[in-house]
Amino acid sequence: MAANTVLNYLPRKSVVHELTGTTKLAFFLLFTFASMITYDTRVLICLMLFSFAVFHLSKIQLREVRFMLVFMLAFLFLNNLFIFLFDPDQGTNLYGTRTVLFHLFWRYDVTAEQLFYMFNISLKYFVALPIAILFISATNPSEFAASLNKIGVSYRIGYAVSIALRYIPDIQRDYHNISQAQQARGVELGKKEKLISRLKNSVSILMPLIMSSLSRIDIISNAMELRGFGKDKKKRTWYVQRPFKRNDWIALAIGVGLLVFSAVVTFWDGNRFFNPFQ
Repeated sequence: MAANTVLNYLPRKSVVHELTGTTKLAFFLLFTFASMITYDTRVLICLMLFSFAVFHLSKIQLREVRFMLVFMLAFLFLNNLFIFLFDPDQGTNLYGTRTVLFHLFWRYDVTAEQLFYMFNISLKYFVALPIAILFISATNPSEFAASLNKIGVSYRIGYAVSIALRYIPDIQRDYHNISQAQQARGVELGKKEKLISRLKNSVSILMPLIMSSLSRIDIISNAMELRGFGKDKKKRTWYVQRPFKRNDWIALAIGVGLLVFSAVVTFWDGNRFFNPFQ
């Protein structure tokens, strides 16, 4: 199950895991903004290498986040495909030149400018994904809720997010258990079965999964209501909240530095796009 978990907290003994939830949230926002404001290939490559290095420091294995990687690659392929289908000359309009490599059909010419533009779009995905995965996989849900509350988000919202993140592994475990039980009863869900038959047989999993999920939600909501959650105080203390240490300040300084670096290099000549065609 470890290799198939989605949006799950993966505890490790690493520098990344030792940072507080507030630090990881602030760094995630700074790094994401640094990657969003630029289309400079040089900046994106630097950010991507830094992102890969941080992912390596976290000691999280690629097989443990395989599903998210496959999903990202599929989404990236579709994104680039639709960019080309809807506007095959977007790169030409941005960079001001037109270098046709070969013609496909109708108005669709493959140009070097369009390929370079889609390459930069792809770089943005590879820049942001490792940090996004780390933020989810290296942050305890309760600590994440505490970090949201510390930056001004209502503790009710923070606690709701925490419960949602904790609930995702429970859904995966219930789905796996129900699937195994149904297959033991003769319901075929393997790859040898036809796709239409597998979709029909999946209904036998979804209905028990939905009912068990609703039952668990009802139990949790009743327990919180009986304890008077959110009735009196506007603030609360958090058991998992930790004070800032030296590494937290270093991480925040690096995040600010990367944002400044991205902004300065990107807007140095007044243009967000690095243009190698001129």
